[in-house]
Amino acid sequence: MTKPTYTWSLATRLFHLLLLLSVAITYLVSDFENLLSFHVIFGYTIALLFSFRILWGFMDVKHSKFSDFIFSPRELLYYMTHMFHNKKEYAGHNPASSWAIVAMILFAFLAVLSGALTYGTQEGMGLFSSLNHTFFKDMELFEEIHEFFANLFMLVVGAHIAGVVLDTLLHRSDVIASMVSGYKSSSSATLKLTFMQKIFGILWILTPLLFAVYMLSRPTNPLLKDANVKISYQQEQPLFAEECSSCHTLYPPFLLPRASWAKMMDNLEDYFGNDASLENEDTLLIRNYLLSYAAESSTKESALKILKSIENNATIAITKTPYWVKRHKEIDKEVFKSQKVKKISNCKACHQNFENGLLNDKDIQIPKG
Repeated sequence: MTKPTYTWSLATRLFHLLLLLSVAITYLVSDFENLLSFHVIFGYTIALLFSFRILWGFMDVKHSKFSDFIFSPRELLYYMTHMFHNKKEYAGHNPASSWAIVAMILFAFLAVLSGALTYGTQEGMGLFSSLNHTFFKDMELFEEIHEFFANLFMLVVGAHIAGVVLDTLLHRSDVIASMVSGYKSSSSATLKLTFMQKIFGILWILTPLLFAVYMLSRPTNPLLKDANVKISYQQEQPLFAEECSSCHTLYPPFLLPRASWAKMMDNLEDYFGNDASLENEDTLLIRNYLLSYAAESSTKESALKILKSIENNATIAITKTPYWVKRHKEIDKEVFKSQKVKKISNCKACHQNFENGLLNDKDIQIPKG
């Protein structure tokens, strides 16, 4: 005979709530470059939540321990084929949810690991920031791997939620209500936690919360550390900095390939319709500097992608490169006409450290009004 039975502990229920919030935040901010740090923070929070869940699964907590999960392929097949008229009682997790939880844990860790590697190789930030100098050419591969596992994770999450909703509608189960109250209609014995299990449950919930708060308040922590160094072009090459910044924004050399810089410097008398000619010695000095630090010599994401998008077309306008156009196509054209920006070539209006050779996503601030 079934009766309302205390099945899910408060720690388990709060874990579901924190996991849902962390996944939602991570997913919602993923398309906003200037919110990349939030994506990273809550990605790590998901991994931390699941780390505690793994430990919880090896503790003697009725229904939550892995030994109570149903991993039998035969049971899974029966459950899936009898979904619309299933009369079998599952006090804890049914076969589908048992497999789904393990899959979510596996894909979450693979997504977080590949995400951390992408963060390091592509942005030069975080635990693997040192890999930017050695694996920067593979940054897109790491990104694709990360997206693959993240999508798999979201697919399993979606399937798990759909299964819960379907079970509720088809069998009028109280599985959703039980995740709020902790009580589920069952003939099984009620859940009782030991003192140590209660202490662990408190740590399980508090640790990820404190971790997220710490990460949000300390952007210089090891998991978010920025290994990119500001460049003082005025000190590194004063002539380049002085001549170029006298007329426009000082563009970092890595934003164009050698062929583009050579084409520009060899035709200064027709520099975008103006005569920007210099003394031969000055022209040669700046030309050599630009060619030495052009896109081919950089490990920056923007350098690699501009270089790839240009291919053999030696354009001298950064704003006409296919990569620049693609990255800025979603921005309202009125932004470029605003008083704070005025023209599309004024890159420093949105990229705070642009003239110091930094184009980090976290530094993007699009002016309003």
